[in-house]
Amino acid sequence: MAPIRVLVVDDSVVIRRMVSGILGEDPRLEVVGTAPNGRIGLQKISQVNPDVVTLDIEMPEMDGLETLRELRHTWPALPVIMFSALTERGAAATLEALSLGASDYVTKPAGVGNQQESLNRIRDDLIPRIVALAGHPATAESPRPVVSPPAPRPLGHRGAADPVEIVAIGVSTGGPNALARLLPMLPVDFPLPIVIVQHMPPVFTRFLAERLSAASKLKVEEARSGQRLEPGAVWIAPGNYHMVVHRGVDGVTLGLNQGPAENSCRPSVDVLFRSVAEAYGGRALAVVLTGMGQDGLHGARQLRTEGSSVIVQDEASSVVWGMPGFIAQAGLADEVLSLDQIAGGLLRRVSLTASAGRPR
Repeated sequence: MAPIRVLVVDDSVVIRRMVSGILGEDPRLEVVGTAPNGRIGLQKISQVNPDVVTLDIEMPEMDGLETLRELRHTWPALPVIMFSALTERGAAATLEALSLGASDYVTKPAGVGNQQESLNRIRDDLIPRIVALAGHPATAESPRPVVSPPAPRPLGHRGAADPVEIVAIGVSTGGPNALARLLPMLPVDFPLPIVIVQHMPPVFTRFLAERLSAASKLKVEEARSGQRLEPGAVWIAPGNYHMVVHRGVDGVTLGLNQGPAENSCRPSVDVLFRSVAEAYGGRALAVVLTGMGQDGLHGARQLRTEGSSVIVQDEASSVVWGMPGFIAQAGLADEVLSLDQIAGGLLRRVSLTASAGRPR
């Protein structure tokens, strides 16, 4: 199989060399060109025909956002990974880039003084995204497609008297745009709390919550420990914190912790899903959207064992069919739906159990 062709666009000579060097060590990848700004980068795309472009956000002459707008006119399907600073400005620009059609992003190492640490960060963060977005099989990010409907429910069984009381969503690569499509489809009187783990660093999750809240009928906010869950509100786990739910005498509240990363993630979907299974048993509905890796697989199994339901996004509408694909392939998905069908699936399952009682 031919290597994945990568074009690196960044105004920093140090970053261009660092990225090119580490990518060049992987036999699956070939750096076919570099560019110091977006204008030259656009010219290079026609010349070197890359499979993936890495694009810095802050550059002279033509920055990453302007470059991305131009790029999408001519190459609408070319995977683009943004290189972003781990700052408020970088977070806002990254979310704007994702809304303009960027496929994913990585944050730049905080400094280039510790070169080995920077190399490790690039290797761990960037290479899996390039491989996943280029669509090369034979990796842990590419489960075999589901060729039959979801298996009958072999685990727990939801009883007619068990209403759905919470929606828990897990998402990663492609998530900001997926959430921006899904949440505005839900009505202002949606009767359940919604808790979300989106794999993102600190600061980014706050900006994501603000953008989603502005676009949705529901209030969306970054979670704070001790908040009580209420119907019709949405909470997103803050970057670098696991989010869990606790049931007490006064209802269900949110908790945050910095326990060990799971599936190399903090926040982790598995951590959230396990806590939802413990607090709600068979009265939860889990949704797993586009994303790399297997985070959420074990939590989905525990939820299904308790009798809760699981909906996953289908491959065709996912940026990367890793997280939802592994759950579907394991026979743990009650439904495999396109992104535009998921809101309807949520409302249908909520209405089916509404007569069994109000969420508590």
